[in-house]
Amino acid sequence: MTKMLILNGPNLNLLGQRQPEIYGTTTLADIEDMCRAKAEALGVTLTFLQSNAEGALIDAIHGARGVENGIILNAGAYTHTSVALMDAIASAELPVVELHLSNIHAREAFRHKSFIAPVAVGQICGFGPAGYPLAIDALMAHLGRLGTP
Repeated sequence: MTKMLILNGPNLNLLGQRQPEIYGTTTLADIEDMCRAKAEALGVTLTFLQSNAEGALIDAIHGARGVENGIILNAGAYTHTSVALMDAIASAELPVVELHLSNIHAREAFRHKSFIAPVAVGQICGFGPAGYPLAIDALMAHLGRLGTP
């Protein structure tokens, strides 16, 4: 069975309340429910973690090594600032799909630089909550398991 870690970074616990004009009204719990439905259809086991603390995200990435088949990471603002997350991903030796609700390339210039992208297998951005099931499909395809539980 394929196992994936879905990691959400700072401020994503406030989805549905925080800047709905950018991030929409869907909550993180709603997104987790969407992911569970998608995962069940594919025979995938998911683990979820959200943290506002960079160290907790790094610990989760390290802990996924040898346990998970891959990681879906919405690092939030840490995407644009965290060399430590980039190093953790490189060290974990797991495929990571970088995910963002908004199109970071259509926003402020500082959001155009991702420290995650160089160590990720790909990036999904701009599709809102629908990006999460897309990321599950993308990771399954990368693992060569799309259509195979």
